[in-house]
Amino acid sequence: MDTLSPNQQEFGFGVDPFNPRAARLVEVIGGTSKDELKNQLVQSCPRVPGVYGMLDRSGDLIYVGKSKSLRSRLMSYFSVSNEDEKAGRIIENARVIQWETQPSEFAALLREQQLIRKFTPRWNVQGVPKRQRPVYLCLGRGPAAHFFLSPKIPADYISLQGPFFGAKRMNVAVDALNKVFGLRDCSAQQTFQFAEQLSLFEIDLRPGCLRLELGTCLGPCAAACTRGQYKRHVNAAESFLDGFNDEPLTSLQDQMESASANQQYELAGRAYQTLKSLQYVYRKLTMLANARRQYSFVYAVPGYDGCHLWYLIHCGEVVAVASTPIGRDAFQAMKPTITGWKATLESTADRGHGPFPYTLGTVASWFRKNRSELDRTFAPSQAGHKYHQKSMTA
Repeated sequence: MDTLSPNQQEFGFGVDPFNPRAARLVEVIGGTSKDELKNQLVQSCPRVPGVYGMLDRSGDLIYVGKSKSLRSRLMSYFSVSNEDEKAGRIIENARVIQWETQPSEFAALLREQQLIRKFTPRWNVQGVPKRQRPVYLCLGRGPAAHFFLSPKIPADYISLQGPFFGAKRMNVAVDALNKVFGLRDCSAQQTFQFAEQLSLFEIDLRPGCLRLELGTCLGPCAAACTRGQYKRHVNAAESFLDGFNDEPLTSLQDQMESASANQQYELAGRAYQTLKSLQYVYRKLTMLANARRQYSFVYAVPGYDGCHLWYLIHCGEVVAVASTPIGRDAFQAMKPTITGWKATLESTADRGHGPFPYTLGTVASWFRKNRSELDRTFAPSQAGHKYHQKSMTA
């Protein structure tokens, strides 16, 4: 029996981890031309929130999107003005369109993100034809921790943030961060020898690269620093990831101005490009850090179809979802869940990293763009007094 590739699928999107109710139906249309697809859309696609997927003639899922009005969004793909754009090229390759309604725009946003992570469709990229895949900025990999990039959350790390987009830009940022904080960037195969480590024999240790001599690495491979000294630099790097330390930006700004004053314009240009990469990283780190500090509550979201939901958000991440309790009996049945949610929010953890850590950026961006939605949030202890008006009013 033939097996399907990760992107080649039978119709449907699979389990929705953010839906506590029965699975939602998936509508499917197909055709060999754009006109066929368009005519079927007009007849059957609703103007409600949801997610959609485009499949090519091989059955590969090539694109996933979301909208607060599925019909309006999907019809835009057939606009003459989009023929030469990304949307036009996607619809030219599509032979099947499928969609799944969602009770709200927020629910559609979470579902879209989960589906992109699950299927990684080839057209879900920023910038075509160059593909920018998401990467996490990580700090770890002992015994001498350093900054590195990972396409997925690694099993062992000290701290991480993301996802970020643009591998080229992020590689420039990682290189600069390791240099500013004096952290190594060599292979994991490198042997490390800290200054306080004793040796039976007197060995003339030589660094594995020129960075120690250039003053951009503490030299943990050549006993040029103690574990404690290196640890202090790692702590400063962790503070940067938490959005509390702008030292790398200040250092690069000074380097750029000094080079320019000395008419070293090539050096100043390189510093400027590196500074731009770090500014992008720091802006996002600051936004995520604010979300971690500020967003720990229950978020009540009404559904257009009566599927009202409560989202437990801890340190900026969605960690649990439940159907809004309608009526006294339903609320009484949910009390154990509310008690558990209260304990989660009262924990001493200053970071989430729960089952859906990738939702941090989505939550941060959502409330930044929709500040009024914070009026729908409340603490679990307030649920008994506020759940009616917080949950079911549009």
